[in-house]
Amino acid sequence: MIDTHTHLYSEEFDEDRNEMIERALKKGVSKFYLPAINSETHEKMLNLEAEFPGQIISMMGLHPCYVKSENWEEELEVVYRYLNLRKFAAIGEIGIDLYWDKTTLDVQVKAFEQQIDWAIEKDLPIVIHTRESFAETFEVLNRKKHPKLRGIFHCFSGTLEQAKQAIDLNFLLGIGGVVTFKNGKIDQFLGEIPVHKIVLETDSPYLAPVPHRGKRNESSYLDLVVGKLVNIYNKDFSEIDRITTENAEKLFA
Repeated sequence: MIDTHTHLYSEEFDEDRNEMIERALKKGVSKFYLPAINSETHEKMLNLEAEFPGQIISMMGLHPCYVKSENWEEELEVVYRYLNLRKFAAIGEIGIDLYWDKTTLDVQVKAFEQQIDWAIEKDLPIVIHTRESFAETFEVLNRKKHPKLRGIFHCFSGTLEQAKQAIDLNFLLGIGGVVTFKNGKIDQFLGEIPVHKIVLETDSPYLAPVPHRGKRNESSYLDLVVGKLVNIYNKDFSEIDRITTENAEKLFA
């Protein structure tokens, strides 16, 4: 299994990070992809990657919740410097979040568009964070259409129509703990989406799957997500594992 989205460098793991990684490895998680947040966490993320070469793999980007009016351009300069220093798996997580702050929409869109341009320039996938902002996100993606533009709608929690829109734009759906929630809703239609259009993720330490909902999430719980997908797709565990792993490896090259 590949966890395509986990914040392993988060302070929530400071007390038992290595043990948590070991639990995941024993469960069959082979790789962990780490999304960037902002400049305050880059060093911690990259140090962790260096500690587990080939297993922990970094992205680079500016999270929309950290696109603040006063310093977003400086933060983006840091991102671009890193992108020119070395190779990253993707540009992410980037996008638009209107749940926490609607007043920064204009600068969020500018930061999103700039990072999409860099992804096209560097031929990298993007990993999109979208919260209460599907319409705005699709508007940007349609405006920026390009043969190289591809990636993941991280923590997908939209409708069937939105899922199809994302796929039509050459994106995969990141499926995590939400698929196990009674009120998550995506389990009601996910079977209509081809399994080769999804990848696995935890978004740990957030969004732990049932029966751990409300507690700290970790990558070892990825098997609970697969267990739910087994029921949705009527395929065995190893088949879901194989297909989603191939999907992730193809995207991240």
